[in-house]
Amino acid sequence: MSASQQRLLDLGWTPDVGRAFQPYRGAHRLARVCRVDRGGADLAGGMGAVRATYGGDVLRAVAADRMAQPAVGDWTAVRDWPDDRVTLEAVLPRRTAIVRDSADRTSYGQVVAANIDVVVIVEHLDPDPDLGRIERLLVLAWGSGAQPVVVLTKPDLVPDPDGMRAEVAEVAPGVEILLVSAVPGTGLDELGALLRNGRTLALVGPSGAGKSTLTNALAGVPLLPTGSVRARDGRGRHTTTHRELVVLPGRGVIVDTPGLRAVGLVADDDAVAGAFADVEALAAHCRFRDCAHVAEPGCAVRLAVADGELDEDRLARWRKLRREAARNAARRAGDRRSVVAELEAKRHRR
Repeated sequence: MSASQQRLLDLGWTPDVGRAFQPYRGAHRLARVCRVDRGGADLAGGMGAVRATYGGDVLRAVAADRMAQPAVGDWTAVRDWPDDRVTLEAVLPRRTAIVRDSADRTSYGQVVAANIDVVVIVEHLDPDPDLGRIERLLVLAWGSGAQPVVVLTKPDLVPDPDGMRAEVAEVAPGVEILLVSAVPGTGLDELGALLRNGRTLALVGPSGAGKSTLTNALAGVPLLPTGSVRARDGRGRHTTTHRELVVLPGRGVIVDTPGLRAVGLVADDDAVAGAFADVEALAAHCRFRDCAHVAEPGCAVRLAVADGELDEDRLARWRKLRREAARNAARRAGDRRSVVAELEAKRHRR
């Protein structure tokens, strides 16, 4: 195997990526996005690292749909020019994508990371974990198409980490939950096992939870800066200010992301159902298919609350996220109509 082929394997190359790149062979080379900023993207490929600006096709695609903006983790076709310029000419189809609501709340969303195999939701145990935030991040993860895993950090700072893990398990049905401490290394082997076969992990969660610390621990060297947390509330600083793809040669790929102060969702009913599989399973046994789970006779959800099987707060959060998903769907439909109307207007002006 050549050094170029090994670099691509270290970046997470698969036969599916090779097939997607087939139409671009010859005039282009394959590279993966490591970092994005307003001027372009930092890429890595078989020939090493390179800086690229966006080609015309990419710029036109982004103008029509901001979801087409190159994102960390994207596989791309790049072109070298005689004047030493490098341009990113195409983004290959995404296998999975973590998508959050954009800041302006008017576009389809913002791709946090693409082609992810495992979304690792990192939450601290000290201070106490935010169960509502974990649920929202699980919706984000289920909606991505990747496998969600919850990592609870700082277990050495609390008296009963196993009890706290059990509490988190109640809001993360069917999801693997790991207790991990970078020092002295508790749980790192289990977390590292998720990187098998060159898989790509994305770490998401609040500032101060230890995402960069975990990346450094898995790498065995301090690749990323880490920061302290405030003693009064346990909140961390944004030591990670941008999304970055980190390659661990021979093991896999990690995408480190900045701390999320708020988790804006571009979710659908399926993503919410994945995060609330326990509630959805109960709702399937209600007498009426359109049960609102308020006061209807034969409501299995209300019965579970009364019996202590389902927490009332979790039910309330499920309702809230379902409403949010419905609003998102309506807004996306409105955005599509606006885009179509604008394109029609341009066509008639010609």
